[in-house]
Amino acid sequence: MKKWMYLIFPGIMLALFLAVYVTHKKEAEQRDLARAQKVAEDQAATDKKRKENEAKAAKDAKERQLANEADQKAKEDGRLAKQAADDKKVKDETNAALARGDKAAKESAALEIELDTLHKAKDKASRDAFDTAKNVELTRIAKRNAELEIQRMTEMVSRKTQESFLARLPPVPPPAPAK
Repeated sequence: MKKWMYLIFPGIMLALFLAVYVTHKKEAEQRDLARAQKVAEDQAATDKKRKENEAKAAKDAKERQLANEADQKAKEDGRLAKQAADDKKVKDETNAALARGDKAAKESAALEIELDTLHKAKDKASRDAFDTAKNVELTRIAKRNAELEIQRMTEMVSRKTQESFLARLPPVPPPAPAK
């Protein structure tokens, strides 16, 4: 009997084990099934919540993006308006400066023409003054020459008359004898 003991006790134990195993196997399968369902439900709830959060985040991101785009567009429009105003201001100032420059150039040309006219008038006046002074001097010289000629002629006539016998006074008659 000793040999059969090695087979009987393990066989009984195997039978007990199989009985407990089969009964617990159904419970374990049910627990696994319940756990799997719970995990699936939790996973579904998590997925649903995650999808809701993602949708909410996408909606918020889109709203923020639209708000940022509107802000950027407003800033860009403001910047463009400011740039246009600055460009217009620069253009107006440039046109005003060009107009002032043209006016100054015209005034300068008119003043140069007037200055040239005045220079010509001054040259003519100084030439006339010089000619007048020259004529005065020539007249003085002619007068002096005429006076010198008169003096020379007078001297010459005076000498000739002194040398001429006609111009000599007759000798003074001697005094008459006393009576």
